[in-house]
Amino acid sequence: MNTRAATLFRAPALSLRFYPVWRRNLLVWRKLAAPSMLGNLADPMIYMLGLGYGLGRLLPEIDGMPYITFLAAGTVCFSTMNSATFETLYSAFSRMHVQRTWDAILNAPLTLDDVVAAELAWAASKSMLSGLAIMIVVWALGLSTTPLSVAALLVVPLIGLTFGALGLAITAVSPSYDFFMYYFTLVITPMAMLSGVFFPLEQLPAGFQVAAWCLPLSHAVALVRPLLLGNVPAGIGLHVLVLAAYAAIGFYAALVLFRRRLLS
Repeated sequence: MNTRAATLFRAPALSLRFYPVWRRNLLVWRKLAAPSMLGNLADPMIYMLGLGYGLGRLLPEIDGMPYITFLAAGTVCFSTMNSATFETLYSAFSRMHVQRTWDAILNAPLTLDDVVAAELAWAASKSMLSGLAIMIVVWALGLSTTPLSVAALLVVPLIGLTFGALGLAITAVSPSYDFFMYYFTLVITPMAMLSGVFFPLEQLPAGFQVAAWCLPLSHAVALVRPLLLGNVPAGIGLHVLVLAAYAAIGFYAALVLFRRRLLS
């Protein structure tokens, strides 16, 4: 293996030096926290309340629960996915390519690996706030009253890491903001439709069910929905493993692609 290939594909070299970069993103976000949170919450809240109460009145119970209760768990995952995805696409791209913030940061004694790790940690942190906000609404509306629903908050950071890592890999190859529409149109939107967010996976044809279980969002929903109903999810280890694998592979792919883009 030549020197360039060894540099591109070497293992991640992570350190606690990512923390100042994470904190820098936090301090910047605090100035625009209110509109930022509103933007991340508007879509999922409209889906949950509009479909849940509107369409829900026309539907029979799903798996023995009102439709809005069924939809609540999917909305938690959907909101977390959206928050992490938007942060690692539009915001990270702005810092890397438009504002050249990464160039300035890399003049300090940090590595590119530290910066990418900080972006992922920040996306997971921000998506945790979105997931928590939806959970507060779920509790306030009485859609979940079981103490076990609190455990869903343990799943939310893993969802954020998973979709944050995938988003960073897309950002690493993106030439402009317009490129992100392909990712939303071809990946995020179909995933939301196929992963049990809005209707049970059992309603899909057999082939689509197989495809759906290859998607990370399906495993996220499979973890969160039982918890909101007061049940321990079946196959916890498998679902966590799939999400962790997507996060690890996505993060490593992002590192390789950023190294090729910025260090070559």
